[in-house]
Amino acid sequence: MDAKHEMLDAREPKAEPLKILDELLARARSLGADAADAVLADRQSLSVAYRLRSCEQLERSETQIVGLRLFVGQRQAIVSSSDISRTALAEMAERALAMARSVPEDPFCGLADPGELGHDDIDVEAYEPGELDLSSVTARAMAAEEAALSVPGVSNSEGAESAAGFDNFAVAATNGLRRRYARSWHSLSVSVLAGEGTAMERDYAYTGAVWTADLEDAGALGKRCGEQAVKRLNPRKVRTAQVPVIYEPRVARSLLGHLTAAINGSAVARGTTFLGGRLGEQVFNTGITIVDDPLRRRGLRSRPCDAEGIASHRRAIVDKGMLTGWLLDLRSARQLGLHSTGHASRGASSPPSPAPTNVYLEPGPLSLNELIAGVEEGLLVTDLMGFGVNGVTGDYSRGASGFWIEKGETAYPVSEITISGNLVEMFRQVTPAADLEFRYGMDSPTIRVDGMTVAGR
Repeated sequence: MDAKHEMLDAREPKAEPLKILDELLARARSLGADAADAVLADRQSLSVAYRLRSCEQLERSETQIVGLRLFVGQRQAIVSSSDISRTALAEMAERALAMARSVPEDPFCGLADPGELGHDDIDVEAYEPGELDLSSVTARAMAAEEAALSVPGVSNSEGAESAAGFDNFAVAATNGLRRRYARSWHSLSVSVLAGEGTAMERDYAYTGAVWTADLEDAGALGKRCGEQAVKRLNPRKVRTAQVPVIYEPRVARSLLGHLTAAINGSAVARGTTFLGGRLGEQVFNTGITIVDDPLRRRGLRSRPCDAEGIASHRRAIVDKGMLTGWLLDLRSARQLGLHSTGHASRGASSPPSPAPTNVYLEPGPLSLNELIAGVEEGLLVTDLMGFGVNGVTGDYSRGASGFWIEKGETAYPVSEITISGNLVEMFRQVTPAADLEFRYGMDSPTIRVDGMTVAGR
């Protein structure tokens, strides 16, 4: 295959999506459904994997799936199919109706009231018109791995993978909801090893963007990956101590993940979160503001409305340290006696559920060097392992590796250690640096968390 010339057009789905959904909804109503909504997702993508300067994998795909959620009273059922022929859609509606009549009632399910729907067409620049160019995707993978392998001390490669795609979404419902939007995406990752034998160390680097111009340069990404791997050679173990822990951005974002899980409306309604009952309270120090912004231009998770048609809005979910609200879809909002915050997300075969969008912790005034300079003895974490977080109590314990800090400077690499604490106390001790970059859709600058326990030898 000639990778230099093959291209995949960013074309529309084979049939007009909203027309397909309108016909599906009409069929559901004619069979006796009280209400229904439907989604159609069309994806075109390609990916290339290179390892040791050879192409290991080339994938190209086009998929289309439709999902129907149907209501009979306060009973609901969901079916999905990749077959969008009229016969298949008719069978879907009949199957969903039979299922809905046999399931228990759910007093909180249902569509949005028509007055709750957002109708503004907001351009969040989530789609870059053009083509999926295999030659460009391939060149990025090759350049990233080549740059990483060229770093002295790098001895092997786990490969580089470059991918790109287009997603077309359509959603319609019997309450008047009819929306379409498109999304483009590009990603590049590389992973290499340094050293020899049993003394090898691994590291990785990643970049993702909606527009190709926003991707990190492939050569710079690969070089950074190789240099990070070499720096990790000859790690030591450290004694157990209670010290400040500094999280670099790619691991600091995990703390935002724990926060958004704790304020997810479903967890709040079930009473399974350590932040339950803390709404309106100071949960971080006053220097911390955390934003959820679905309208950020070219954001990896940007969207004009949520999966239930509720308008998207920028919100400070933590404002100067205070927890301002939960992440709610319609169902969790009804359980809590509140209104949806426009955070519903769904797939074709599942009901809506709350999910964050573009979440980021606003940067502070200190540079990374200034943040480290204030640490007499501590740990700079560059990698985390395991999933030792209790969402009910906030207890936190993760395997970690990184660099030991002595007298305000990184001294040597460390591994085979565990860091632990409780998220309630950890959140209060967060100090952010000034180095925020948007890479993942959930982003944080480097942060320092004082008073954590580092368990070593």
